[in-house]
Amino acid sequence: MRDFYVFLGPPGAGKGTQAKIVAARMGIPQISSGDIFRENLTNQTEMGILANKYIKVGELVPDDITISMVRGRISKADCARGAILDGFPRTPAQAEAFDGILKENGCRINKVPFIKVPENVLIERLSGRLTCRAEGHVFHKVNNPPREAGICDYDGSALYQREDDKPETVARRIRVYEQQTRPLIEYYMERGLLVEIDGDRSIDLVSAELTKILLDDEGNDV
Repeated sequence: MRDFYVFLGPPGAGKGTQAKIVAARMGIPQISSGDIFRENLTNQTEMGILANKYIKVGELVPDDITISMVRGRISKADCARGAILDGFPRTPAQAEAFDGILKENGCRINKVPFIKVPENVLIERLSGRLTCRAEGHVFHKVNNPPREAGICDYDGSALYQREDDKPETVARRIRVYEQQTRPLIEYYMERGLLVEIDGDRSIDLVSAELTKILLDDEGNDV
């Protein structure tokens, strides 16, 4: 049976980074909802064209279109041994639909790691981000500072703090995430699939624990 994993975590928890690292170690793809949308929009697929109609007017893409894109993505050859999903599902309704797709194909959700980080740490991580004006390279005031203050290492353009990365905005984003994601967390908790991970540690320590949990479930050695 093919195993799939859903990574959950608030903005700044490092969910996307950990999904990439662990997927590479396990030899399965990391699939982000953003990548799926970009691929369908770029290739002008039927679902991409439909989705773009909603995106252009600032509306949410309906679940049936999103789920159809996900169905197409997990049917590809690189998902023969499963995959790690990042950014999908976002709601219990999407989770139920995804469960149905997996069941149809003899697959299952094996584990749902939820990377938890205290709010004050998330705010510190996100509000310290600096972005370059030319090409969008990202730095961090503490964790990844530029060689010259206020200047991008790569293209020499000025660095600035995006509105989304200001402390008050970050705090609001975290609260919205918690409100929207709580039902999804409860959905997976009730099914015994949720595994809480302490994300307030180094990237290496978090990825080591995630890899061990996921590989042990497959009966492999880390």
